[in-house]
Amino acid sequence: MIFTRWSAKLPGTQRRAAARSDRAATGTPAVPPTAAPAPSAVPAAADGTPSAPTAATTGSVPAARAEHTDPVPSQDRPATLPPTVDALSVHDILGTIPALVAVVYGPEHRLAYVNGAYAAVFGPRPAGHTAREALPELDGLGLLPLMDQVLRSGKPRTVKSRKVPGGAAGDRTRDGYYTFTCTPIEVAASGPAPDPEVACVAPHKGVLVFGAEVTDQIESAERLRASEARQREAAVTLQRSLLPQELEQPDDLCVAATYQPGGTDAAVGGDWYDVITLGAGRTALVIGDVMGRGVRAAAVMGQLRTAVRAYARLDLPPHEVLQLLDGLAAEIDASQIATCVYAVHDPNEGRLVYASAGHLPILVRDPDGTVHRAAEPTGPPLGTGGWLHTSGSVPLGPGSSAVLYTDGLVERRDKDIDHGVEALERAFAGAAGAPDIVCDRLLRSLGITATHDDDVAILVLQHPARTGHDAELFHNAALELHGGTEAAPRARAFASGVLASWRFPTELHDLGVLAASELVANSLQHGTPPMRLRLRRTDRRLIVEVTDGDDHLPRRRRAEPADEAGRGISIVATIASSWGSRRTPGGGKAVWCEFALPRG
Repeated sequence: MIFTRWSAKLPGTQRRAAARSDRAATGTPAVPPTAAPAPSAVPAAADGTPSAPTAATTGSVPAARAEHTDPVPSQDRPATLPPTVDALSVHDILGTIPALVAVVYGPEHRLAYVNGAYAAVFGPRPAGHTAREALPELDGLGLLPLMDQVLRSGKPRTVKSRKVPGGAAGDRTRDGYYTFTCTPIEVAASGPAPDPEVACVAPHKGVLVFGAEVTDQIESAERLRASEARQREAAVTLQRSLLPQELEQPDDLCVAATYQPGGTDAAVGGDWYDVITLGAGRTALVIGDVMGRGVRAAAVMGQLRTAVRAYARLDLPPHEVLQLLDGLAAEIDASQIATCVYAVHDPNEGRLVYASAGHLPILVRDPDGTVHRAAEPTGPPLGTGGWLHTSGSVPLGPGSSAVLYTDGLVERRDKDIDHGVEALERAFAGAAGAPDIVCDRLLRSLGITATHDDDVAILVLQHPARTGHDAELFHNAALELHGGTEAAPRARAFASGVLASWRFPTELHDLGVLAASELVANSLQHGTPPMRLRLRRTDRRLIVEVTDGDDHLPRRRRAEPADEAGRGISIVATIASSWGSRRTPGGGKAVWCEFALPRG
């Protein structure tokens, strides 16, 4: 059978289907079959001939005859329309969310719903009961007062990173962390229910509790903090390893120092300090600061500190030590700028001789409590080159104290640095006690805490005024030598008498007389007047020193068997604990040796 375009007219074919489609599209009621007009009702044209059949005058279906005029082509119309949001089930949506969801209503927060994720973490919860009964975990997390606030204010509230023991999704062996958001909602009535305790029979204001898991983020943050703490600990360990592990304690000074790293990151600074015993009772005190932070600054600091100790062994004047450091700093790293103060204390002179390379001034406190700054000279920072440093001096007799410090102690972002130095002067004037106690008091007075953003180094020294038994342990005796053949016998007799009055053992007495004789003989042969022999006793050592007007320093050399001279310095170096020589500020030199006193 061959169907034509008129086959749609046959009963049970496309005619009824097309009619139903038209009615569905237009919304018109179905027309009974008897309502269709008869073929004789077709109107005639103006010339009397029948007009062409139309959809309104024929019994045919336009869609079946391909004569239906639709503004949207059939091939562009979807077969079925997608469901709207209103058609979606909120219950099913909340049930598929991996976050924790709980819905409560009423002032007692009666439970209306928990989703599967919530039940997986805390277990199933009975509906209709109050949150304090059905959701005790929310009370433990501190959410019930928050839910009260949300219900009263109508504004959402959030608490972050609450710990849920064993609440990590998918892993009950580790704790979970959740950020909870409480949002106000309105819970509609649920209709009649057999149990009035469970049913929500009227609309109520409620709270939706939404818990998003942040366990991975919290654990990552904790690992990051632990890593930063380890890095900072390693950096601070590096910094402290470059500082003196234990300060040398001179005979005539009491010293203490403290270092506090700044900030909480791993970028340590370049602050350093040092105490170096030079011999003959003299002590070098150093403090410096390499600008910047990080391992590079610490490395430069370590090199400069090592160089300072090496240059100090040459027993040079302070300005010459800084001159050598200036050249070395430029060679180490021209981009790194460092400041430094190098000072030398001589108990025989009762003064502190110093030189500064761009550093903050030394503060000195007199025995009467007056604090004053060490005046110029000061030069530019190390590494700039082209500058001749000079030395200055400040009195530091018995009963006086001094403090050397870095800029982290007095510099603040919102104040001029002079205000910080003035505050330090006031704090130093009232800071009594031992040097270590003074360091702690200065830190507290200047407001230095563990969160301070800059490194701080402090070096405090005190020249104590000794009385009573302590004073008996420190003695000085000097003899002016005028040359001539009688100078050597006079020096030996003087040394013997002084050492006998100090009640030294016989062996130490004889060694001291021999050392004084050899040093005087060397000065008489190679030096020029004025000459002086000085004997000094401390609580730990005997010092023999000879000065003269010639600035040529002696050298230890190996004498040949036939040589009649050249053995004096070798003898001194052999019998003494240590020996050395240096040029004196007024011209000339000093040659010295030390003997350690027996303990007890």
